[in-house]
Order: sequence, then C-alpha cells, then structure tokens
Amino acid sequence: MEETISLHDIFKTIRKRLLLIISTFILAVSIAGGVSYFLLTPVYEASTQILISQKDVENKQFIQQDVQTNLQLINTYSVIIKSPVILTKVVDNLNLNDSLEVLNKNINVSSEQDSQVINVSVQNTNLKEAVEIANTTAEVFQEEIPKLMNVDNVKILSPAVEIKNSKPIRPNPILNMAIAALIGLMIGVGIAFLIEYLDKTIKTEQDISEIVELQILGLISPISQKKSKKKKKNKKKKGELDV
Repeated sequence: MEETISLHDIFKTIRKRLLLIISTFILAVSIAGGVSYFLLTPVYEASTQILISQKDVENKQFIQQDVQTNLQLINTYSVIIKSPVILTKVVDNLNLNDSLEVLNKNINVSSEQDSQVINVSVQNTNLKEAVEIANTTAEVFQEEIPKLMNVDNVKILSPAVEIKNSKPIRPNPILNMAIAALIGLMIGVGIAFLIEYLDKTIKTEQDISEIVELQILGLISPISQKKSKKKKKNKKKKGELDV
C-alpha cells in the first residue's frame, strides 16, 4: 500500500525533532554572521557622473536624429572609459599597484535610459582609493575623449566624494544571515524528516498498528518488579496464616 503523510504526521515530526531544527537554524545563522563580519573583506563603492554633448548646444537647433546619434554613442564612450588608453593614465596618475585587468573589473560604466549622462562606479576595499579612482577616471576621460572622437563638451556633473561612516556595499551581513536562516531551517526540517523516515524502530503501540495495519484491541500494562515482589510476599503471608 502507498504510504501517505498527513498534516498531523508532519507537525508530529517537527515537534519531535524541534531541538534538531532549532540547532541547525542557529548554527547556520551563526556561521553566516561570523563569515560576514570577520572573514569577508568589506568592499566600498564610489560613483561619479559625466555629461557628454556637443559644444554650444544652446546656439544651434538639435534635431531628433542628432540626439539619437549621441545616445547610440554612449556605449562607445563606456568602452573607451574602460580601455587601456584611459586606465593606463589613471594607474600612472595615482601610482596604483593594481593591474589594468583588475582595475577594469572594478570599474562599472552605465547610463540612464535615453540620457547622455554616464555613471562611473568604482569598487574597492578602500573607500578613499575608490573615490580617487572614480574622479581620476572621469578627469582623464574628459581630457582624452576630444582627441579620440568628435566630442568637445564633456562635463563632470557630480564627482565622487568620501562620506564618513559610509557602509560597504558588500558583504551584507543582515541579508547573508537571513538567507542562512532560511537555508538552515530547510536543512533542519529535511534532516528531521530523513531521520524519521530511516527510523524503523518500534517505540509505541501506534507503530505496531501501522506496521501490521490492524487496530489495537487492548493493551497489557507492564508489571514492575516492586509490585511483583510485594505480591509474592503477600502470598507467603497468607499461606503462613492458613497453616
């Protein structure tokens, strides 16, 4: 016959293995918190914005086609910002120990939809260094882009600034601990049901009823040794009195 698990059986198993589930939950949260706070290196992020447009826009009429052309060039500008032409000068100006590959990986260039504004974000384990790299990258790009393309108006809208008590973008201990709590709870419940499934020992009369698939008609209570000894003594006393 197929085995079915009722809602009562589920709650019974959880209640029976509650200590195991709680222990797994606490262990997972503790490990995640310990790793996040003590083992992982904090990473900070600094950002700057660059506006790229044609010079003297106020003195000439811009048609829609020109705007679309500039927007399509945003991807080209993003590639140029992360190219060796720009990053080599950034490394030289700041005397960085990082290679161009590492610096390229730590710089993220993005743009808002239908906008000529480019966001340059830099991630680094040192907040001050991240700010310096972001600002220097924007400055070098501002100097070099007129030589590379027909662009003569590049403005830095908002340079990166170092904010005191700034929180790192990662790791996020609270998020890590929340995820670990969920995973620990799932693992604890899974182990509890696995142990219950593998446990074939007979502990109660209900276990016997489930195995033989028959109802229990009656129970024979166990007689303790103390009671049996008392009964024997009582019988001996009665026998002596009869004599």
